[in-house]
Amino acid sequence: MTSLYGADGRNVACTVIEAGPCVVTQVKDVETDGYTAVQLAFGERKEKNTPKALKGHFDKANTTPKKEVVEFRNFRAEFEGGVQLGQEINVGDVFAEGDFVDAIGTSKGKGFQGVVKRHGFGGVGQQTHGQHNRLRAPGSIGGASYPARVFKGMRMAGRMGGNRVKTINLQVMKVVPEKNLLVVSGSIPGAKNSTVILEK
Repeated sequence: MTSLYGADGRNVACTVIEAGPCVVTQVKDVETDGYTAVQLAFGERKEKNTPKALKGHFDKANTTPKKEVVEFRNFRAEFEGGVQLGQEINVGDVFAEGDFVDAIGTSKGKGFQGVVKRHGFGGVGQQTHGQHNRLRAPGSIGGASYPARVFKGMRMAGRMGGNRVKTINLQVMKVVPEKNLLVVSGSIPGAKNSTVILEK
């Protein structure tokens, strides 16, 4: 992450995203596929690590093998019917400063975590009854003979992170078309160098 000064002089925390160039690898329509969609591919991939079926798919679009392939059903109206197989789409074609975007990605995996990190439990400092040495403990989880089970969704220790997350309404602060960079306000899901999907 980095930061930029906005028009009002505020220092805004920002994330720099490499958003392109993306290649159109398939254009679906109602006649052949039953629905309309546009498939985009991004990122370079070695030919020797590409399955033959996928390599043939990229050859049809006359492009080199790509790392990620994503399909958009609700593609932007100005591209509807206007994109061709093998066409390259750059960040300047889609986004402009001041636009608002949504970022979809996989959050960082935290592994097995306790109730303090996973659910924000507190003990003595946020006490309601007589706490003594129960600072990081989960406390009671349910009844005994009735209901004789733990209800689903009980806030307990467990696996945390690694989920599909959508962060909405991130403002585009800056577009650098020559390097295909997009600077958006706030943070986006995932670790560094992970793949995210941007929706407008």
